[in-house]
Amino acid sequence: MATKLLMPKATAVWLVDNTALTFEQIGALCHLHTLEVKSIADGDSAQGIKGLDPIQTGQLSRDQIKEAEADPDKRLTLLEPKVVVPELKKKGPRYTPVSRRQDRPNAILWLVRSHPELRDAQIIRLVGTTKSTISAIRDRTHWNSANLQPLDPVTLGICSQIDLDFEVAKAAKYLPQVEETAAEDGLLPASETQIVEPEADPQKDEQLDAESVFKNFGSMGESAETTES
Repeated sequence: MATKLLMPKATAVWLVDNTALTFEQIGALCHLHTLEVKSIADGDSAQGIKGLDPIQTGQLSRDQIKEAEADPDKRLTLLEPKVVVPELKKKGPRYTPVSRRQDRPNAILWLVRSHPELRDAQIIRLVGTTKSTISAIRDRTHWNSANLQPLDPVTLGICSQIDLDFEVAKAAKYLPQVEETAAEDGLLPASETQIVEPEADPQKDEQLDAESVFKNFGSMGESAETTES
């Protein structure tokens, strides 16, 4: 996989100063017009630009340059990079395939109903929509509100389950605590609403047991006198 030439004009300055390559060869490599390379050689252009050695950067070899110097018709080609650096993807609005765009309002309706804690910015990241569309679906002022059905965006293939779980977990951090909500509604805490039974007095229980025993003895004596008589 070929890569782009680093700093074409600085490379052209170095090739003009350090090689016997023709203006056409340098222009073809650096994507410059032949007259522009000639102006660099004459000192009319690229003044103050420091030359960049393509051999040191690993984009050309010394043997390549020697072969091209011996053959004016030969064109230089960049070497394969030894280390491939992956390109960084720029973050932006999520792209929704054309085939899925008609389902996007249904996905927004599902998110609004199933996860009301999600903010508009989070729904935009998940579905790739606009804030005005979200507001219209929330307020039922969307042009197709009568026909919208809440559909899971993961099932529709608009977003992944990992992204949805991440946004839901992130939104949960902004939810008020249960105790704070109860206090705002004027509800008493559970500790004050529970019925607490009084603790039993062991001395009183012993006294009651003794009295019941004596009563039983008394009733037994009365029944014995009645039998003798």
